[in-house]
Amino acid sequence: MIKLASITQLILALCCLTILSACAHEPPTPQSIPTSKRLETVRAKRTPQLAYELQESGLKLGSPVFIRTFKKEGILETWVLNSGTGTYEPFKSYKICAFSGGLGPKLREGDMQAPEGFYMVSAEQLNPKSAYHLSFDLGFPNSYDARRGRTGSLLMVHGNCKSQGCYAMGDRNIEEIYLLTEASIAAGHDVPVHIFPFKMNDENIYKNFSPLWITFWRNLQEGYDIFERTHTPPLVSDMYERGRHQYAFQDQKDVIYQLSLQLDAVQREFNEFRDTDQE
Repeated sequence: MIKLASITQLILALCCLTILSACAHEPPTPQSIPTSKRLETVRAKRTPQLAYELQESGLKLGSPVFIRTFKKEGILETWVLNSGTGTYEPFKSYKICAFSGGLGPKLREGDMQAPEGFYMVSAEQLNPKSAYHLSFDLGFPNSYDARRGRTGSLLMVHGNCKSQGCYAMGDRNIEEIYLLTEASIAAGHDVPVHIFPFKMNDENIYKNFSPLWITFWRNLQEGYDIFERTHTPPLVSDMYERGRHQYAFQDQKDVIYQLSLQLDAVQREFNEFRDTDQE
């Protein structure tokens, strides 16, 4: 039989291990991060100043990065995790040089519309050999888009100032955005990219009211509000509710959510320990 004191000690130890492991990320291998002579030149030229500017802001190159894009305001924001506070802090905002289409999501291949929604960028989406200097694929369509029958491909954030459904940032801006994104991914942190029609407050929603997109935009606002409140990107999934697909969000700063993750992990570890002890 296992003594009660031993079980208590085990659970306490597992709690500590779970808390520590929750922040662990397995970085991609160097071979999985694509490169090019162009990128190597950009990296050598731009990285020292970029790292210095981050340091001056109390941030570090290679920390998790979060990107927000706003069509109407024409800006792309970069946020970087501050390891001291545990929240994301604004680093730089960049002017969008060009995007095609108008307010509202991308629906089908060839509609020349730039997407809106919640996307994630990983190593395989980086393109250092882009025809538009440097680029990364947004991952459109995501699962939400696909469930709604939306189609399209090669929707990028890239250099240059021409767009066919992409977000063109100009060559100088994309160099910094790309280096921030690449460093985050290389350290094991994929980069969330949240794309909105405008700053998602009630005033802007009413000012830009569209009966076609109001339900979609209110759904986007839920994710927007969580980040505004916590400065931590929510976990994003999609769900089927009330007869329609919609985005679903989990506030990562929610105490109950954090405790549930830790308790689930402790329960799994304890079950494994119990099964082993009984053998």
